[in-house]
Amino acid sequence: DCERCQCHGEDKHTAILYSLLSRGRRGPGQRRCLCQQLRTVCLRTPRATCQAACGVLVKTVSFIRNLPSFHLLPREDQLRLLDSCWVPLFLLGLVQEMVTFEVMETPAPSMLKKILLDGQSQRQEPERTQPTLAAVQRLQCCLNTFWSLDLSPKEYAYLKGAILFNPDVSGLKASLYIESLQREAQRALQEVLQPLHPEDQSRFARILLIASTLKSMPPALITDLFFRPVIGNADIVELMAEMLYEITGGQLAP
Repeated sequence: DCERCQCHGEDKHTAILYSLLSRGRRGPGQRRCLCQQLRTVCLRTPRATCQAACGVLVKTVSFIRNLPSFHLLPREDQLRLLDSCWVPLFLLGLVQEMVTFEVMETPAPSMLKKILLDGQSQRQEPERTQPTLAAVQRLQCCLNTFWSLDLSPKEYAYLKGAILFNPDVSGLKASLYIESLQREAQRALQEVLQPLHPEDQSRFARILLIASTLKSMPPALITDLFFRPVIGNADIVELMAEMLYEITGGQLAP
């Protein structure tokens, strides 16, 4: 509960001291929050986790590139779908590849460093955003829920198709064709479920419902957590487009 956070609480000495040390380093609303859920976090093992995440992203782009129906779409539609759907597709890849990760609180600069660097932030690069503990816990909860479904490879494949071909993405030129591709993927998913789980009549609806939680994950959270240490300030969607169309010069490598 941020209302009980020491940053805004009744402890005036803490608030004043913190404001002094943070002066010139963060704008309004960007102070380091001291309450548990809003504390910023980073990967505990960034090298190994980012390497695994990059491998999953490469496989995600390869999945898209190997769909003949995707290449029949106008280039503009392809890029809109990529931009809109890469997060849930990537997260499904994390689940399928059983990629786990742990986070720790972002190390804070020492008090002496804050004082010495006070007033110099204008001449430095802007600080990168960091995920909050609450956001990462929500992400891990979604992934754990998907792991509990224990999807088969075919279920993963058809679900990815149903997510990728989203006719509700704004600005699509071939939305009717994309809608038909989504229905085809959903129908194939249902047909796979019947022999695998004949006793579980609600599995199809449950899979789609849980998949919707992956779609709600903010792209900035996924980028900052898994890829920012690798790509820096580069645009992740532009890098995926380079990979998709096999343009040389991309900065992303597993």
